[in-house]
Amino acid sequence: MNHAYREGNAKTDEAWRRVKPFNGTQAARVRYLSDEEARRLINACAPDFRAIVHAALLTGMRYGELSALQVKDVDITARIATVRHSKAGKPRTVILTDEATELLRQQMLGMSGGSLVLARADEQPWGKSHQHRPLRDACVHAAITPPISFHGLRHSFASRLAMRGVPMAVIAAALGNSEAICARHYAHLAPGYIADTVRLALGRLAEPTNSNLTQLRRSAV
Repeated sequence: MNHAYREGNAKTDEAWRRVKPFNGTQAARVRYLSDEEARRLINACAPDFRAIVHAALLTGMRYGELSALQVKDVDITARIATVRHSKAGKPRTVILTDEATELLRQQMLGMSGGSLVLARADEQPWGKSHQHRPLRDACVHAAITPPISFHGLRHSFASRLAMRGVPMAVIAAALGNSEAICARHYAHLAPGYIADTVRLALGRLAEPTNSNLTQLRRSAV
């Protein structure tokens, strides 16, 4: 409704402006895979679908971004991929790990610059909803309960980073999201990082006193 108002499709937002949200609606509800579940899921996928699932888990890229990725968008030497049309409406750069780089390099062997890196077995692009059935079947074969959506693979990528103490600003940059959104979803997965950051930032407020030790010494005398 807010979007409709901003786009000029509603004359006013007065009817819902003062409506209060339900309690708890902002709480993080993120479904992510453990490393072991991710491995089982990858192994349970058909070969062509396996590549796009594996790439999602390694890069955090969205289904639409991966299905549109072309050879010319991947720089193997620099180990980066370029998303030319992101959800935010502007290009973004995706950092590739060694594993992701090797996966995409293998996919691109013998391909021209305009070829799709992660096409289906029939060399056609993955369609808007083509991922639902093969992912559901893979979850069944891999005993992933509850089953995960393709967007959950993006959450799994970000969650792995958070649990390894990667700063929220870095996770936000990797996903192309705002830091506030990432903190809402993933900060609770990084208690060690948050605790260490708070302790390091605050430091010591005052020097400890020896009053108790002095009192004990006097009692001993």
